[in-house]
Amino acid sequence: MAASEHRTLLLLLALGVAGQGARLALGRAGEPPGQVSLLPVDRKVDPGRHRDSALATLAPLAPGERVDVDRAGVRELARLPRVGPALAKAIVANRDARGAFGSLEGLDRVSGIGPRLLEALGPHVEFSGTGRGSGEAGKALPAAQPDGCQLDPNLASVNDFDALPGIGPALAQRIVAYRESHGPFAEIDGLARVPGIGPVVLARIKPCLIVP
Repeated sequence: MAASEHRTLLLLLALGVAGQGARLALGRAGEPPGQVSLLPVDRKVDPGRHRDSALATLAPLAPGERVDVDRAGVRELARLPRVGPALAKAIVANRDARGAFGSLEGLDRVSGIGPRLLEALGPHVEFSGTGRGSGEAGKALPAAQPDGCQLDPNLASVNDFDALPGIGPALAQRIVAYRESHGPFAEIDGLARVPGIGPVVLARIKPCLIVP
């Protein structure tokens, strides 16, 4: 037998012995080769309970069910129509930093919540705390009217509209832009044609407006 063949045979034998030793070291006594071991199951955890909890969190609101925005956590707020986890977190962060909302008007201070969303949320929320623009707990009351009411919408500036309840900077600019492109408003109800002004918002600002 040549020297090279002898070395090859010794190398193969050494590899075989090493592999057998590794199998014995990593395996368990009494288990056949290739035995698959399953991870132990924690009997204390009830998968069904966690599944039911997750489904309840993600389920849409039942008819007549309301969410207390001044107390609810992120998961419960995320069940509200058109409110996802990101906006729910923003609501909780704003509440933690500035206190209870107290009303829909107070909720309007959260970035990302506009008039249309407030209108959609109205039937599904309640407020147990006392915040800006709130009266009796749990009811969404109109905010106190700002100074300078009886505003002429055909002469008002962006800042004038921004001071009205439920009107933010973006909607104020939209009103002025609509007026400039479509002409003056013949009546207060004409503002309903501005995108973003629905019945709820119009009802809030109507006492503050007058068309001579």
